[in-house]
Amino acid sequence: MTRRSGYWQLLPFIRPHWRPFAIGFVCMLGYVLTTLLLPYLAGQVSLFVGQGNVESVAYWLGLATLVFLVRGGFQYGENIYMIGASLQVVLDLRQAVYGHLHRLGLDYFEQSQTGDLTYRLTEDMDRIGEVVHKMSQQFISSLLQLIAIPLYMLYLNWPLTLASFVLAPLMAWLIGRFGQHILLLSRRSQQQISNLSSLLTEVLSNMRVVQAFAAQPYEVRRFNQVAEQNRAARYRAERLKAVQYPVVGFLEAISIILLILLAGWQISLGNLTSQAFVSYLTAIALLLHPIDLVTQHYNEFKQTEASLERIFDLMRLTPSLPEDPDAKPLAAITGKIEFDQVGFAYEPGQPVLHQMSLRIYPGDVIALVGPSGAGKSTLVNLVLRFYDPQQGRVLVDGIDIRTVTLDSLRHQIGIVPQDVALFSGTIAQNIAYGQADIDFAAVEAAARVANAHDFINRFSQGYHTWTGERGMTLSGGQRQRVAIARALYYNPRILILDEATSALDSESEALVQEALERAMENRTVLIIAHRLSTVRQADRILFLEQGTIVEAGSHDELLARGGRYASFYAQQFAA
Repeated sequence: MTRRSGYWQLLPFIRPHWRPFAIGFVCMLGYVLTTLLLPYLAGQVSLFVGQGNVESVAYWLGLATLVFLVRGGFQYGENIYMIGASLQVVLDLRQAVYGHLHRLGLDYFEQSQTGDLTYRLTEDMDRIGEVVHKMSQQFISSLLQLIAIPLYMLYLNWPLTLASFVLAPLMAWLIGRFGQHILLLSRRSQQQISNLSSLLTEVLSNMRVVQAFAAQPYEVRRFNQVAEQNRAARYRAERLKAVQYPVVGFLEAISIILLILLAGWQISLGNLTSQAFVSYLTAIALLLHPIDLVTQHYNEFKQTEASLERIFDLMRLTPSLPEDPDAKPLAAITGKIEFDQVGFAYEPGQPVLHQMSLRIYPGDVIALVGPSGAGKSTLVNLVLRFYDPQQGRVLVDGIDIRTVTLDSLRHQIGIVPQDVALFSGTIAQNIAYGQADIDFAAVEAAARVANAHDFINRFSQGYHTWTGERGMTLSGGQRQRVAIARALYYNPRILILDEATSALDSESEALVQEALERAMENRTVLIIAHRLSTVRQADRILFLEQGTIVEAGSHDELLARGGRYASFYAQQFAA
């Protein structure tokens, strides 16, 4: 079966809303049919005006007024139903794409640009919504008029109608050719706009670094360059449209001139009455507007087709970590972790872990030590199932984590990252992150363990204090303690600490360290250690190098052994 392309891809999202679309279409037919009455009414008015029959003129004008009112009612119904249904289609599509993105693995987000994704979900999606509205309302209505009005014109005088439409195939061909070129140029333009959006997201979110390095002139030059590329891409598309409109307009004018000449010839031969000619001219006048709309909308549709492709490119992405359809929720665990002959590589042919076997018992405090790139973070990522190993298995309480649901696994693992990421919202919302219904008792309990309850209560709004974007209204130590409380909210049996005190001053570090010691009680703990002073109390220290465990033991045991850990320790403290 061939893959759907273009606007056919929207059918699954349009189908659930067929009722309002159908009602809108009925109203649209009513609008077109009442429009067809107008040339006939214009002919009747002209007939009685010529005869000087005032009463008949008033009658037909009154009838025309009524038709206009009915036509306006149909137009209102068409607008209201089509707009409502179109907006619902776009809402469904936006929600589907956003939900699909959340099912993708971290590997995709590590390679994609945040600004590009943001642009697709906002500007590209809004552009699609506008076109769905115009297609369901104005475009289809115009096409119906372009079919119905010429049929009426054929009824009035078929030789004249056939002659006047001699240039129609040429006009249709030109519109199609222009549309294809506009699509190609729009693809380039959309990519340039995404590049601009990505640059803005990157720079504005790192403004502290930009100003610290006095890099404003550099970033302004970089922005100006990308903005100019965007302008040039947009200009090429607009220039092509600027050529199209006068060309098609010229052909329209030639057709009208030809029509008037032929009509005059037909009248001189007695084959066309003045009344029929007025009706005919009215039909032509009514035809010009839908021709212009079809030309204009066709260009917009081709431009938006590039946005549609970018949206459905996201929908076609396959999650790198698909959840097994038969996956079962993971029951409450004790915290035992096993790595069974695990091999892993981010890139083919560049292994990060080599046949790793490791057993961690409930309640163990394990420190992962070693140089950058040794595989410390990779071990943690595999436990959280951010990635799956290419060889071997990762087990929790003897269960392969690939056979359980991701939610049930990750709710039993707490993580305190080195770089704390808080979200705009209240402190309580950040501690209970991911929950619509907040358990305030659990929030406060977690905050007490994390040494955060006291400083939170000093705020006038307490737990309802707004943290600001990325938690910038809190100090570094406060953000870190909120992150610890967030990790403890679900009372996890496994706790992962990624050097949670490395960026703090001594006073904040003491408060955070005290909180961590309380948080570690009765839990299996994995500590990614960059500073060795933080791992002395660990039950076991694993020294990793090039994806293998080269040493394991307590702090004192490894120092006495005089191996890689002792050398690493001596270098750090000598420095």
